[in-house]
Amino acid sequence: MSGDHAHKRHQMESGSVDCSKCVFTDSHKHKDKYKDKEHQRERDNSKNGNSEHRSSSEKKHREKEKEQLKHKEKRKEEKFHGSDGKYRDKENGFASPPSIKVEEDNGYHHSIKHEKSLKRERDEDDRYKHKPKKVKVENENKVKKRRQEDDSDYEEREETRKPKKRTKEEKKDTTGGRKKAKNEPEEKWKWWEEERHTDGSKWKFLEHKGPVFPPPYEPLPGHIRFYYDGKAMKLSPGAEEVATFYAKMLDHEYTTKDIFRKNFFKDWRKEMTSEEKSKITELKKCDFTEMHEYFKAQSEARKQMSKEEKRKTKEENERILQEYGFCVMDNHRERIGNFRIEPPGLFRGRGDHPKMGKLKRRIRPEDIIINCSKDSAHPRPPPGTRWKEVRHDNKVTWLVSWTENIQGSIKYIMLNPSSRIKGEKDWQKYETARRLKKCVERIRAQYREDWRSKEMRIRQRAVALYFIDKLALRAGNEKDEGETADTVGCCSLRVEHIRLYPQLERQDFVVEFDFLGKDSIRYYNKIPVEKRVFKNLQLFLENKQSEDDLFDRLNTSILNKHLQELMDGLTAKVFRTYNASITLQQQLKELTSPDENIPEKILSYNRANRAVALLCNHQRAPPKTFEKSMQNLQIKIDEKKKQLSAAKKEHKAAKADARTLRDEKSKKAVEMKKKAVERISEQLMKLEVQATDREENKQIALGTSKLNYLDPRISVAWCKKWTVSIEKIYNKTQREKFAWAIDMADEDFEF
Repeated sequence: MSGDHAHKRHQMESGSVDCSKCVFTDSHKHKDKYKDKEHQRERDNSKNGNSEHRSSSEKKHREKEKEQLKHKEKRKEEKFHGSDGKYRDKENGFASPPSIKVEEDNGYHHSIKHEKSLKRERDEDDRYKHKPKKVKVENENKVKKRRQEDDSDYEEREETRKPKKRTKEEKKDTTGGRKKAKNEPEEKWKWWEEERHTDGSKWKFLEHKGPVFPPPYEPLPGHIRFYYDGKAMKLSPGAEEVATFYAKMLDHEYTTKDIFRKNFFKDWRKEMTSEEKSKITELKKCDFTEMHEYFKAQSEARKQMSKEEKRKTKEENERILQEYGFCVMDNHRERIGNFRIEPPGLFRGRGDHPKMGKLKRRIRPEDIIINCSKDSAHPRPPPGTRWKEVRHDNKVTWLVSWTENIQGSIKYIMLNPSSRIKGEKDWQKYETARRLKKCVERIRAQYREDWRSKEMRIRQRAVALYFIDKLALRAGNEKDEGETADTVGCCSLRVEHIRLYPQLERQDFVVEFDFLGKDSIRYYNKIPVEKRVFKNLQLFLENKQSEDDLFDRLNTSILNKHLQELMDGLTAKVFRTYNASITLQQQLKELTSPDENIPEKILSYNRANRAVALLCNHQRAPPKTFEKSMQNLQIKIDEKKKQLSAAKKEHKAAKADARTLRDEKSKKAVEMKKKAVERISEQLMKLEVQATDREENKQIALGTSKLNYLDPRISVAWCKKWTVSIEKIYNKTQREKFAWAIDMADEDFEF
């Protein structure tokens, strides 16, 4: 159809509308203008069209339209007017017609933007009669953009045409909103804004589902055999299960240690039948190789699981978490820390623990004590079993407890660190440390005075307190001889753990410490001390052997009693917390500069944290992948340096071109190259900062002090003051744990 024909057809239809005496609004004038623009575009596009085809085409359409006009005049009143005489804006529930492109067979293509009035004038018969051979529906977004260009009157009419479409969009938005809401965490309970229990109770209502037990032992397949003295031997289920514990650890360093092998074999024989005991008499004749290879293959198979298998496993774990991983405490849903009972296995311990290799027995429901409120739904034990006891003690915070067989210690299932109970405990701990700040100078003056006391016990107590304050040593607990690893604290130091140097490395009165602390971590330090402390230590060492106690008239009970007298709630741990937090605050003030960018500020924070970790002796072994990761990081740095060199050359060349050409394009090129140099320089700086940070933290455990000894409000205040994102300092789990501090502290907080 040609552009001229389209114009004539428009005139004829406009005339037919006048004959029908329909009421039109002013918006039709704007629509006519809109149509004229479209027709002008069509005429421009079809100037080179075939004139003969155009004339024949026009004749055919004129004849058809004459026939249709009579039929249309009868139906226009129904189409354009309702019973109330108002203009109808919708037809068949559609808000607006799609624009179509008509592609003729002769290869001449042009588009007709069918207006709403023309669309309504056509009935179904007309549409079938004029059905084009090929129809392409234009993108609705393009149609919307075109409509928005119309004036306000036209837009008002369009608004009435859109309700259905908008409803669909609203449904999409609503659905999307629900999905987002599902992924977003639930609104956090701001327990710190509520009043605390003053009667000593920890909760009023507690309900949970109890623990999750490990699965029962599954016997090995028949083709996996155990060999003794070169001969295959079938083990009883109890003996086989314990043998698998050892087989899984064959490539571990523990199985090379004599104490581990001795303890394992002793406990393994207890699980054997009398026949097995008579045959299996030496561990060195036992061959666990097939078992070990089987478990290695099982481990590899788990790593190679398909996505579908991983998804099912994940869904099952999530189902268990939702059922057992939460409790209801005082009408709030709280996350439980670890709700799974530890499976049986071989005890490892830290360092050279004397009990390593002993059998950790399977915990059964009959070993479990449940704690919940009387009016709650009590946890049900597995079928055919019963709990050891069900208690209703709201003075304690644990949910489940049992006694393990290795050390005879009590194990607990407690709430997650992000819970109210754990948060309140942390908050109270740091507030106690802040109270110490107010009286620490008085306490220091007191123990300095006690260095001159006539009583030896008071002198020893004063020197021990000096070490706890200055070196952040732990107090050290009394332990049964031979039952635990040989680890010591301040009160349990022996003569062999220190050496005195009147002068060392140009420093006077130096004390060298060398002992195993908590978790068998070595504490080694050379520290100059005050002259009076040095003289007292010489006095304490007189007439003593290396295995004798340094503070023979002091223990942790005596020390803690004295600390309570100095300040209510004061312990050696409070001293560690105070010194760690105050050190962090001081270091942050010294190391942070306003001129630093964000990566440099984070490096300053980590260095301040490192100073605390060194004070508290929070060490770790270098990660196994450390060297490899550093090599990869160095490769990235080298590549970035090459990129920077190339970018600088390009920038220099662009400046030379700009001086020669002196046009706008060359100036823009210089700016782009300059920004590229700045961007690559910043990326290189970040990588170099990262490398420095990793190297400095190779053997330092920053996390321990950050989670247990540093008041989180110091870090939050620092972030707010220097506009550093809190996510750069605390990960998601840590942010949940310290939600109270993040909400509470502002940039002016002082410990």
